[in-house]
Amino acid sequence: MKRLLKQLVFKYVGQERQTPDHFNSHEKYKKSGLTEEEAIAIRGKIKRAFEEDKIYRNNTICLDVLSDHIQENRYKVSQVINTYFSKNFYSFLNEYRIREAQHLLLSEPTLSVKAVMYEVGFNSKNSFYSAFKRITGLSPNDYRAAANIEFVGQQELRMA
Repeated sequence: MKRLLKQLVFKYVGQERQTPDHFNSHEKYKKSGLTEEEAIAIRGKIKRAFEEDKIYRNNTICLDVLSDHIQENRYKVSQVINTYFSKNFYSFLNEYRIREAQHLLLSEPTLSVKAVMYEVGFNSKNSFYSAFKRITGLSPNDYRAAANIEFVGQQELRMA
């Protein structure tokens, strides 16, 4: 519970980086040989690959593809994602994809939900819808509709 609270505080204060104690506390990684300095460097490469290169749009991405892209060992990349982002690779990947899908659903109203799904890297409608609903609490169609209702409501308030 204490570790969870620390993670929440770090996340909402804007610091995703975990403390060295947390970094070394994973029994699973005791013998990995990954130093904190290496981990921080890998973390930066992962963030660049996702935020600048938008590697998540690749519909065949897997941990090996990401590792090759940033030229790091796949086990170290996995450890950094698990430790510094407190997620597994696919949860991390889907969060970026859904964030982009949310943006496209609102900024490109003429794009179909299916087109958005493919644009952000999903191959399956079922996996897209379930990931979208898990992360946002709404289906993609409901998300778009709710945003449009909110926008119309704001416009009416400005006119009054």
